[in-house]
Amino acid sequence: MNADLIVIAKEPVAGRVKTRLTPVYTPEQAARLAEAALADTLDAVAATPAGARTLALAGRAGPWLPAGVQVIAQRGAGLDERLAHAFDDAYAGRPLVLIGMDTPQVTPALLESAADALRTRDAVFGPAADGGFWLLGLRRPDAALLRGVPMSRPDTGRRQLARLRGLDVALLPELTDVDTPADAAHVARLAPHGRFAAALQGVAA
Repeated sequence: MNADLIVIAKEPVAGRVKTRLTPVYTPEQAARLAEAALADTLDAVAATPAGARTLALAGRAGPWLPAGVQVIAQRGAGLDERLAHAFDDAYAGRPLVLIGMDTPQVTPALLESAADALRTRDAVFGPAADGGFWLLGLRRPDAALLRGVPMSRPDTGRRQLARLRGLDVALLPELTDVDTPADAAHVARLAPHGRFAAALQGVAA
């Protein structure tokens, strides 16, 4: 049984996404980079075997949405609540793998390895270089494992892993989230043929 995949994301609107890329880039340029990162992520999800593919979105879908991905609205105030609700709302009785929109270098092979891990493991966790996490998969999704975890902190990943204590957890390679201009340049070098790298080259021209 294939796991389901869910992406949690914001509509790439200028001034509301990737604000840490400014002032090196304008809000409009930052939004273009966010859209490209989201498109790369969704392309990887679309190319990965899955029971279902869902986008938990804050905002409205655009032309970057590929066929075969259903959209649900995000619910909740804090990010921990939005993640918890995304697990609840997307759960269809199958293992569930959740990823954000900040790692456009992710590949179908990485996502498939996460899904495959849930055939025998309770959870799968992808740590991020900034101390957070870029992926969380649960064989039996439980939103309580996310609620109350402090988000967007250097110890977020450690605290989330602590919530998984007692479960058999598979660890994925560490990836870099695109938060700063330096992150953007690093990720573009890792995935030079993606939409994100092309967008970064475009805004830097």
